[in-house]
Amino acid sequence: MPITRKIIHCDCDCFYAAVEARDDPRLRGRPLAVGGRAETRGVIATCNYEARAFGVHSAMPTARALQLCPQLILLPPDFERYREASRNILAIYRGYTTLVEPLSLDEAYLDVTGVERCRGSASLMAQEIRARIHEEVGITASAGIAPNKFIAKVASDWNKPDGQFVVRPQDVDAFVAALPVKKIFGVGKVTAARLSRLGVNTCGDLRAWSVADLTHEFGSFGASLHHLCRGVDERPVQPDRVRKSLSVETTYTPDLRDLDACRAALRVLLEDFLRRFEGVRDRPPVHKAFVKVRFSDFGRTTAECVSSAPDEAVWMRLLAEAHARKALPVRLLGVGVRFAEVDGEAAPAQISLFDPSPTGAGRAVVSVGLAQRG
Repeated sequence: MPITRKIIHCDCDCFYAAVEARDDPRLRGRPLAVGGRAETRGVIATCNYEARAFGVHSAMPTARALQLCPQLILLPPDFERYREASRNILAIYRGYTTLVEPLSLDEAYLDVTGVERCRGSASLMAQEIRARIHEEVGITASAGIAPNKFIAKVASDWNKPDGQFVVRPQDVDAFVAALPVKKIFGVGKVTAARLSRLGVNTCGDLRAWSVADLTHEFGSFGASLHHLCRGVDERPVQPDRVRKSLSVETTYTPDLRDLDACRAALRVLLEDFLRRFEGVRDRPPVHKAFVKVRFSDFGRTTAECVSSAPDEAVWMRLLAEAHARKALPVRLLGVGVRFAEVDGEAAPAQISLFDPSPTGAGRAVVSVGLAQRG
């Protein structure tokens, strides 16, 4: 009989903003956000709960956030301080188990199956870990405890901030059946709307669909939907994730009106990308370069080609190719590379780390691993 795993998903609360308030007590209790400036078309990277009470949220244009909350305190990101806090938090995690899979600076999965600490109780371990983060790092964290990664991640959001929630094996079926389908990893706004039109709003609704029908409707993603709506997730916690790609992308407000404007914006993105690229240690060889474009009608396209190293001329050519497919104003640009597989082994599925551009240009995503929540 297979062993039931004990997975903890830890997620720090309003991480960037929490670090800022920790280091400057005058900010505590006041609406606070970290992100780019309104005049540079910046967006909010994260904000505290005082700001969220006004409707401010991550990925919102800063100009809109300031309209909603004129008293909002806006700070530029300080990634060195955030990384230092992240290193200290990871050290706490690794004191409980070697099976720690970081998803971003502020969240990670821990597999504590068979760990004898706290009498083997994953719930008690999560409580102890959260208490240590508060005492040693000075911020709060929330946790979800469940038999697999999917449910643990959903559960960590259940009692935010500074709380935790456990889903025991015997409770998995009922817990997942009641979840909105948008809680399933990979179901974004478009897919959720499509499912709603099909009469599917909860995971329980989705269970009425066969694998064949889901595959016909959603392609290869259909099989994942079939498993996850039943609470089935066999993915192991992977402490050594192979980096599959590295990219930076930004959303622009207003849209970039033409190809020349896109070229100018791409040069700014490239500066940020190259800085990040040089900072990546032990990176695999570059295999491809790509440019991603989202147009004003929300249509998306990606142009890529084989390339052995970052090259501005290659990216500019790819931009022209991608832009020509619709020649509409552009709301998002992304630039990056895909790395070669090492020793012929396929890299695991990538996740995304939400990491705003230090230039304040907008929303940047570094593709290293699940989308981080704000």
